[in-house]
Amino acid sequence: MLAVCFEVPGGPENLLLKSVPRPKPKNGEVLIRVHASALNRADLLQRRGKYPPPPGASELLGLEAAGELIELGSGCSGRWRPGDRVMALLSGGGYAEYVAAPQEHLLPVPSHFTFQQAAAIPEAWLTAFQLLHFVAAVKEGETVLVHAGASGVGTAAIQLARLAGAVPIVTAGSPEKLKMTAELGAAAGFNYKEEDFSQKTLEFTQGCGADVILDCIAGSNWESNVKCLRTDGRWVVYGTMGARDVHGDLLGKLLSKRGQLLTSLLRSRTIEYKAELVKAFVDRALPHFSPASPAALRPVIDSVYSMEHITEAHRHMEANKNSGKIIINIHTAPSNLG
Repeated sequence: MLAVCFEVPGGPENLLLKSVPRPKPKNGEVLIRVHASALNRADLLQRRGKYPPPPGASELLGLEAAGELIELGSGCSGRWRPGDRVMALLSGGGYAEYVAAPQEHLLPVPSHFTFQQAAAIPEAWLTAFQLLHFVAAVKEGETVLVHAGASGVGTAAIQLARLAGAVPIVTAGSPEKLKMTAELGAAAGFNYKEEDFSQKTLEFTQGCGADVILDCIAGSNWESNVKCLRTDGRWVVYGTMGARDVHGDLLGKLLSKRGQLLTSLLRSRTIEYKAELVKAFVDRALPHFSPASPAALRPVIDSVYSMEHITEAHRHMEANKNSGKIIINIHTAPSNLG
């Protein structure tokens, strides 16, 4: 099968298409013929050699995929059958024509969705759902400050916060991105390049601050985050795009707010944890991707690239140009090619 690979860690130019062995589903896994995958920040880090896959996971890039289930491994039982349209949360391997995944990590593709739309859901939406519900335990009426509001996780978090009865506000780096987040349901948006988001958050909340902050920036924003965190609020760090180092009296200022500093990653979680997360998402969020739902959740797609143009796709994300998900069309090989 064809897959996107890199032989030496580094820039996007190191990515190449090559033939690799088709995976064989292990006990409890299924094999999926991939029609579409999507980019995530973790892919960029792994390509640079800074985020290795968990032990036992595929070395290939790609944390989500959508396609057709073609084979059940031993020990599989229950609802899934060959021919089912599925989307999958992966620990790796999505940038390929075939991928194996635990059956518990599959979600049904909504009947009206294309595979491209489906590929935009698993990693971003499950991450946002996990941060809001499993980590921050968001409550109705709370204000949720979402950094990088126009990202894949950000656009999902806005909509999921609304679904939970919370009030999402966001930061983003351009008027166009802020306009898009407002259309998704953000109650307010702040251009972090031009204004003090902490002051704007305090003004929006009448001095109280945000109950929950979803933060993929980390180090460079810590003082502003603590400043606009509500007393007893929860600051959830799930990325370090703005530096890992912290300089200053973080603990003292956080202690004065009785604030909770929470951290979370999804890729390294256990199979059982991810299965529980997928089930909760399928039960509580997936039905709202229907146009008939009052919530009418929808994935936001920025752009679509072919496998042959994966280098350009990575450069597009690295330049922070995307609003929503960057999708990769995967062309499946004839079955006799292996």
